[in-house]
Amino acid sequence: MRTDGYLNPLTERYASAEMSAIFSPAFKFQTWRRLWLWLAEEEQRLGLPVPDEAVRQMRDRLADIDFEAAVAEEARTRHDVMAHVRVFGAAAPAARGIIHWGATSAYVTDNGDLIQMSEALTLCERRLVAVLRELRDFALAHRDLPALAYTHFQPAQPTTVGKRAALWANDLLMDLEEMRAVRRGLRFLGAKGATGTQASFLALFDGDSAKVEELDRAVAARAGFERRQSVSGQTYSRKQDDRVVHALSSLAQSAHKIGTDLRLLQHDGELEEPFESSQVGSSAMPYKRNPMRAERICSLARHVIVLSLDTAMTAATQWLERSLDDSANKRIAVPEAFLAGDAILVLLENVLGGLVVHPEVSRRRLEAELPFLATENVMMEAVRRGGDRQELHERLRVHARSSAEARTESGGAADLFERIAGDPAFGMTAADLREIARPERLVGRSAEQVEVFVREELDPALAGISGARPAPVRV
Repeated sequence: MRTDGYLNPLTERYASAEMSAIFSPAFKFQTWRRLWLWLAEEEQRLGLPVPDEAVRQMRDRLADIDFEAAVAEEARTRHDVMAHVRVFGAAAPAARGIIHWGATSAYVTDNGDLIQMSEALTLCERRLVAVLRELRDFALAHRDLPALAYTHFQPAQPTTVGKRAALWANDLLMDLEEMRAVRRGLRFLGAKGATGTQASFLALFDGDSAKVEELDRAVAARAGFERRQSVSGQTYSRKQDDRVVHALSSLAQSAHKIGTDLRLLQHDGELEEPFESSQVGSSAMPYKRNPMRAERICSLARHVIVLSLDTAMTAATQWLERSLDDSANKRIAVPEAFLAGDAILVLLENVLGGLVVHPEVSRRRLEAELPFLATENVMMEAVRRGGDRQELHERLRVHARSSAEARTESGGAADLFERIAGDPAFGMTAADLREIARPERLVGRSAEQVEVFVREELDPALAGISGARPAPVRV
């Protein structure tokens, strides 16, 4: 481990090896070499004099990169693309004269970035699907477990533990849909030349515009892209970066909300994130079981949300056919958004897959508030029995305020039901009131809503997902 310089915590502590690999120098520069190979092969197919031996040597040396030589060459040329052109040419001497033929730097840098983002979005989708599957099972398992709900973080009409989890899943499902749409909507830059006019390629093909168009289509197809940016400057539109990072920001917003909810519920003792037997909660207070993973989710989520401003500003400030003030920002903002987003998803899957529910705590908290929460049902039943709705509403308001004040002063249980049972205007016994206030009667259609959401929205979205799950990551 290096100890004499800054280490990025995203790669050292938080993100998975899979996501880190996508943004590694090996992936980046091997992708550049593949792009140069595809360009040479398609130029040869379309009639340009590209020797077979040149193509063979390029193909054989795709992964054999002399990184030290590239660093030394870049130090001399102050140009990363030309440094790698020369190092690739030294490794494949028969191809030295045709590598990068007709292209400008953006051919490898921009197309390479698009390939990276497509791969990284695919990994994020797989992780998000795994998270949603955990939430699906949790929501169904607890769909009818009553719990106190909150509006304005004040006690409100009861919900269920599963319904609350379905709300989290609903937000994440929207993020999955957005992420898929953004990935499918990525437009490959292709072979566009110095200002996007394809003039260099038109000259190579002696003015044959059809061949230039075919080259552009063919390279995009080799890279696995269905869509191309048919008009461009030297670079692809930086709005593509912004769309990608904003999709990650949307995910981060949902994750922050979930993490915050978990922290609040763990404070109240209703839920707990996983806690390992050897885990230390506090260096000073050994008894503590802090929601450290939920806190980390929130912390990383804020970083991703803020990074979305970087890509928005970059897209807004591009000059004409291109400027270079995007480069340094892109190198930081886009990879970090993916690395942090990946870390968030790893944490979410870990936390949601090991959530501990404390039903008795939920029951006690709910019972403490039930007399107040049942007042609407009490009023409706009293009206059904012949009472005056407006008069009953006022009596309930007075009784509820008095009971709440008495509870605050004494610290004891609320005596609201005793007050109502003693008021002849309601005509109800304590037994009647307890029946009306049964939690199962106050949670509405929560359980049914969970079932409908899973059946009609979540399951169809997750259906047909194939491929191996991402490797588990220790958090």
